[in-house]
Amino acid sequence: MDASARLPTLLQDLYKDDPVLGPALARGLATESMAQAAMTSLSGETALAAPGAAGLMRQGTDAARNLGATLAGFLREPGGPQIAVLSLDGFDTHAGQTNQLNVRLAYLDAVLDGLHTGLRDEWKNSVVLVATEFGRTARVNGTGGTDHGTASTALVLGGGLKPGGIVGDWPTLKSSALFEARDLAPTLDMRGLFKGVLADQLGVDRRALDTTVFPDSAAAAPVTGLV
Repeated sequence: MDASARLPTLLQDLYKDDPVLGPALARGLATESMAQAAMTSLSGETALAAPGAAGLMRQGTDAARNLGATLAGFLREPGGPQIAVLSLDGFDTHAGQTNQLNVRLAYLDAVLDGLHTGLRDEWKNSVVLVATEFGRTARVNGTGGTDHGTASTALVLGGGLKPGGIVGDWPTLKSSALFEARDLAPTLDMRGLFKGVLADQLGVDRRALDTTVFPDSAAAAPVTGLV
């Protein structure tokens, strides 16, 4: 038997008497099963994507759109979660960046489209924050990619937002404006962006934001007024 298939059973046996991890694991496995069933149902019409680059791209974006719609289904459920976190990888582009980003950004776009469509009327009450865990250098390296840098960008979208534009200051990519002559200059603490959304959208207390959500972060003021 595949070792990965046996892992859930082994973990259930390990945590069956744990009052915290036991129920948490059971809920996680149930959620995973529901997600797989939903994805299979949603992808039934697109499983036979045409071969070749165009077909593979379409198959990838169809799967991404299904992923967003599946997530939306969980959020719409009565008594369902108020917050969901989705992690996408493949953006660490040290070489051949353009082609890779074309594919990955199309995937991200499709996930967001599926979430938007899947939330239906609840989209007007929703806020989505898209952020990266690290920045990139401002200049391309010798292999057509970019290396780890300081600042990056984030996207804030959703029907619950007030009309607006750029949040914070755009330092530009002029050589004189780069941080340490290589990176996009940071102008906004990302923790402040998350704090602002959590405060305005969910009413999370400032003290909890400064000490529990982001420990020792009182200096990072919430970016409010977005919702």
